[in-house]
Amino acid sequence: MASTRICLWLLLMIIAQSVGEDAQSMMMSLMVDSKFQCANTTCLPFVNVITSNIRNCQIACLTQSQCRAATFHRSTSNCELFANMVNQSGNISLDTNATSMNVIGGTRFLPEWTMTGNMNVTRGFHTACTLANGSILVAGGVTNGSSAVNSAELYNPLTGTWITTGSMNVTRKYHTASTLTNGSVLVAGGFNGAYLTSAELYNPSAGSWTTTGSMNVARDYHKASTLANGSILVTGGSSGGSYPDSTELYNPLTGAWTYTGSMSVARRSHTASTLANGLVLVTGGYNSGGYVNSAELYNPSTGNWTTTGSMSVARQYHTASILANGSVLVAGGQDNSSCLNSIELYNPSTGTWTSTGSMSIARARHTASTLTNGLVLVAGGYDGFNFLNSAELYNPLTGTWTTTANMSTARYVHAESTLANGIVLVIGGQSNSSNYINSAEFY
Repeated sequence: MASTRICLWLLLMIIAQSVGEDAQSMMMSLMVDSKFQCANTTCLPFVNVITSNIRNCQIACLTQSQCRAATFHRSTSNCELFANMVNQSGNISLDTNATSMNVIGGTRFLPEWTMTGNMNVTRGFHTACTLANGSILVAGGVTNGSSAVNSAELYNPLTGTWITTGSMNVTRKYHTASTLTNGSVLVAGGFNGAYLTSAELYNPSAGSWTTTGSMNVARDYHKASTLANGSILVTGGSSGGSYPDSTELYNPLTGAWTYTGSMSVARRSHTASTLANGLVLVTGGYNSGGYVNSAELYNPSTGNWTTTGSMSVARQYHTASILANGSVLVAGGQDNSSCLNSIELYNPSTGTWTSTGSMSIARARHTASTLTNGLVLVAGGYDGFNFLNSAELYNPLTGTWTTTANMSTARYVHAESTLANGIVLVIGGQSNSSNYINSAEFY
């Protein structure tokens, strides 16, 4: 009789609740006034974190692939994460101060925006890298009242909080950051009142930076690409009023930079994408001749560049995303007259571009992220008149865009990083013409 009452109570308490509104979202069942137990004995969580509310406890579970259940204790704000499911046949106990949750289906993807902890420093034009331990490293950029900063900080997805880490040796913005195969992060170039050749390495174990070999050419607004052999290819940029067509390779084993083949067209504010075949595709940009529509391919085996098909529209400040089928989606940007909503697809097999569905809003200096479900999320940017909080999704199967939930704040020159489970974190940026922000949010 007692077991029947417990089962009936559980049935009444379980409320299927979606963390978002999309069919792709993770579903969690809530068991109010209950504490997680296993086979009538206390179950040990694999981690305990302090969260401000039950929603953040849910997010903490979603960001850990091994999490199958969680308990949030309201009086202590303690969130316990468990690797095994709650068995609903009697292994939870009554606790009026707690709510337990089961993961019951879907993928670990948040289809709406959720605020998380603020950075310690407001910043835009910064970089963001996902480390091997799942943390996000943000470095440099510009903040309110400053031309460039050298500070860095780490985001912990479990706690939703930021902590400061060692500062770079050089202040810089408009730089690049690349995660190396050994887990270190290479930051190269940028601008701080002077164009920079310097580079430095972040050691996640020590939380500190060390200088490494300098590039041969000072550059900002360049791009850095990780090659299959672990080397870093840096392309183009701007340098004291000139636009170098030179490219160079960083060898992580020696810490030295060497020249490699020069591009056919000098360019800055372009994109660079490492394709499935190992080649690197650069597209668009800007040089002394104006906006660029050309594209070219770097072959790491030969160190040479070859031209490939040109885009139909010249553009800079656009994004390039690699789709599941190997195609490259170029979105938005600006040309010599306006910001763009046009989209083009590059086919690596044919070396040609085709137009596809346009975004609902023209935007430049936005971010683009390929989601685990194959869709591409673009967020924020600038349309030539307004700083944007809007976001939209591209479906490669239909070639169309649909609007999704707006971010909580407009963002431009922000950064994004995708966690191992596919959740996208957008960080900082500029919300209006005079204000850099420190907020961050999940999609």
